[in-house]
Amino acid sequence: MPERLPGASAVSLLASLPDTVVAADAEGRIVYVNAAVTGLLGHDPADVVGRPLTAIMPTRFRSGHGAHMTRFLTTGQGELVGNTTQLPALHADGHEVAIDVTLGQADLPELGAAVVAVLRDASTTILLERQLQVSRYLAATLRVTTALTEAPDADVAFERLLPSLCAELDWDCAILWQPDESGTRLTYGGIWAVPGVDVAALHAAKLPLTFVRGQGLPGLTWRRQQPVAIEDLQTAPPTYGATAARSAGFRTGVAFPLLRGDTLLGVCELFTRQPRPVPPELLDVLGNAGRQIGQFLGRLRAESEMRELADTLQRSLLPATLPPVPGLELAARYRPGGSALVGGDTYDVVPLPDGRWMVLIADVCGTGAEAAAVTALTRHTARAAAAGSGDPAEVLAAVHSALLHEQAGGPLRFVTAACLVLDPGPGSVRGRLSIAGHPRPLLRRAGSWEEVGVVGRPLGVGDETRFACVPVTLEPGASLVLYTDGVTEARDAEGDQLGEEGLVRLLTRPGPHAADCIAETIAAAVAERVSGSRHEADDLAVLALCVPG
Repeated sequence: MPERLPGASAVSLLASLPDTVVAADAEGRIVYVNAAVTGLLGHDPADVVGRPLTAIMPTRFRSGHGAHMTRFLTTGQGELVGNTTQLPALHADGHEVAIDVTLGQADLPELGAAVVAVLRDASTTILLERQLQVSRYLAATLRVTTALTEAPDADVAFERLLPSLCAELDWDCAILWQPDESGTRLTYGGIWAVPGVDVAALHAAKLPLTFVRGQGLPGLTWRRQQPVAIEDLQTAPPTYGATAARSAGFRTGVAFPLLRGDTLLGVCELFTRQPRPVPPELLDVLGNAGRQIGQFLGRLRAESEMRELADTLQRSLLPATLPPVPGLELAARYRPGGSALVGGDTYDVVPLPDGRWMVLIADVCGTGAEAAAVTALTRHTARAAAAGSGDPAEVLAAVHSALLHEQAGGPLRFVTAACLVLDPGPGSVRGRLSIAGHPRPLLRRAGSWEEVGVVGRPLGVGDETRFACVPVTLEPGASLVLYTDGVTEARDAEGDQLGEEGLVRLLTRPGPHAADCIAETIAAAVAERVSGSRHEADDLAVLALCVPG
């Protein structure tokens, strides 16, 4: 039997409100609804009067809300009373509408004791909340990327990725999957969780797993190349492979790819113990973040590979170890300058067939692959020439000719060098020194340092070039230091160079005069001088020779 409609005064009052007002009697049947319901839910007021209040709720919520309504009608108490709660309502055409509900109880003359519900469209609020959440995610992903920029290489960046994601995006656990060497499977890359969340069992379960494209949550993310979310892990289908995460107590999960172009660098899974909605806007943010992080990690990885290649190339241009030379202590230091991956400085100590030794230090104009090629040509030519003649001037002349031949018609690549051929003997070490455009070595004897040698034209410059050759004798207790201009031209914050006089003052300080101590003193002083300087440091090579006293 239809319920009696309220009197005119109540109708006028409720009808004038812009919000939808629904009143239900003690049995939960709608006794009144104002005309605003048509705009909000598409119903004609006359069609819903007399129906249960749960009729405007989605089917899946009716039993739960029916129990809450019975308790409220019986006791006048309930979780929704006096609060505004966001709930889904059922539109007349069958789709769901998000509404804000404020519930109360009133005793009106026309209605009697009634439950009064005020309904408002929540879509604007939801949109604003999502926009706010998206802005927070955008800011958080920027902080993640900023944190990764401080990593020295790709390996460290990957290690920092998981804790940064959890901390900034507010998830409880993060797991990384990376392609194997064949690129056909994803392998477990590590797990991180916030303090207080035990993931030991999850780690053990994930460790042996691999996923092909399309398999499990990581594989689905790989195949789609876009984020995939599981808002309720408890009801996730088996294809998502969420058993381990579900067993660990996690309720919501999302995975997103780390992409460099179309190349997958990894898949990140994020889990939380609290159910969490993952709207499309946040998936878009995670997708963009995955591409930004992927681009950055890919660049770091490429730079790491380039540095490894450069280190290998640089090691090929320097002796792995200095050979033992009878009657001499030897020590060396080397450091590439500035941002150069491969420097142009080199040194070498080579035994000759007649028992003598060639000592070479050289500085190639420029850096990088071209300079490395010139450095290799210089070293190998010097070795071959020394084995044939053993005269330092002839060694430099051979290198000069090789450079002229190699760069014929190409860019000028000159080299400065100092070549010393030593003949160790009992007590003293005698030798001959030839210099091509290079800083003169420093010789210490009788407690004082002096420059030795005659400087000729750099190698590779001019057709007719001859190099002077001078004798050098190292008595017991003497030291000889060969170095490149990266030492004397090192600039401090004010732009002042160390210079030859500064180097001599440095070496004159009290302290041990063993070869290793001398080389380390020079290298450390230069490093300290250029630290914090706005002037880019040049390559540095130091070779110290001492005759025990």
